[in-house]
Amino acid sequence: MEILYCPFPPIALASASPRRQALLTQIGVEFKRLNVRVDESPQPGEMPASYVRRLAVAKAQAGWKQQLPPDQLPVLGADTAVVIDDNILGKPTDQAHAEAMLARLSGRSHQVLTAVALIDGGIQCQLSVSTVTFKPLTKAERQAYLASGEGLDKAGAYAIQGQAALFISYLEGSYSGVMGLPLYETGELLRSLLPRKEIAGE
Repeated sequence: MEILYCPFPPIALASASPRRQALLTQIGVEFKRLNVRVDESPQPGEMPASYVRRLAVAKAQAGWKQQLPPDQLPVLGADTAVVIDDNILGKPTDQAHAEAMLARLSGRSHQVLTAVALIDGGIQCQLSVSTVTFKPLTKAERQAYLASGEGLDKAGAYAIQGQAALFISYLEGSYSGVMGLPLYETGELLRSLLPRKEIAGE
């Protein structure tokens, strides 16, 4: 695969998400996958942007602690939240919960926030905010979509890269950010790992 820019150094990805892995592969990043566990419960009064930033950093920190020198790689962590009426929609607990989420999103706009954090000694974090508008969904459409199983393990109960693309009438922001890893912001963080002469294209 030909890389558009100079290749990024190898990293560790603190995520088991196949979508994030595919997006890193898309931009030519070599990575090893780390399984991390963090408490994803929102704190009292925590705003969505603060929530996703905190979790992205926490995941990257957990991944950093898993590694030992001299094999320690920079660690990338990310977290995504679907937000409507300032409320965070996490992953549905069951099919009824998932259908209630889709009914809430139906015919309305909502925000998808994805924070990306990079640890390489220091910590950097960037935030992507996108607006997604759903067409009005009938009960039959919601049930048929959920019968596919696609949305049952996704924040907001849908996956933009799958059949739910049929529901989206408008998108402003980052398609890859809605998938779970905004590539522009990720690239900006990874470029900070390159020698200055490579960044300048010398």
